[in-house]
Amino acid sequence: MILETERLILRKIDPERDFEAWAKSMADEETVRYLGTKPMSRTESWRAMAAVIGHWEIRGYGFFSLEHKETGAWVGRAGPWYPEGWPQPEVGWTLSPDHRKKGYATEAGRAAIDYAFNTLGWQQVIHVILEGNAPSITLAEKLGSRLIRSQDGLPGVTDHRVLIYGQDAPA
Repeated sequence: MILETERLILRKIDPERDFEAWAKSMADEETVRYLGTKPMSRTESWRAMAAVIGHWEIRGYGFFSLEHKETGAWVGRAGPWYPEGWPQPEVGWTLSPDHRKKGYATEAGRAAIDYAFNTLGWQQVIHVILEGNAPSITLAEKLGSRLIRSQDGLPGVTDHRVLIYGQDAPA
């Protein structure tokens, strides 16, 4: 499965190509600050990557690796996500610290939402955002989502308050 935007290729995760940049990103405190985890060791990053690859096997979809078309650099991950215990199917994103504030999350988020609605047939997507994550709130709103509700924590992930943004499929 490959999706393309103006500057990105959204493709399945390839551990051989993606792991070094993935591990570097997951070790970055600012990157993981709102993922409900502490900075990850290489071993923890490998396990997190394996979980995302496993999600593809279980659900038939999951986070895509974001590859820069011109440079081949790993930009981050984005895509549909619905692990056990999640409130409902989500489109989420995490960008490498080297590629923030360049509009890549907006490009990838739009492509992933379109994929969720038009290929997976979802009637609604949500974004689970830890309270205080202003950049993700801004992005969710830019993508057309609105605050649906908030809740205290997400079982197995965090005890902190989370905001659930979302949007319905176009009519």
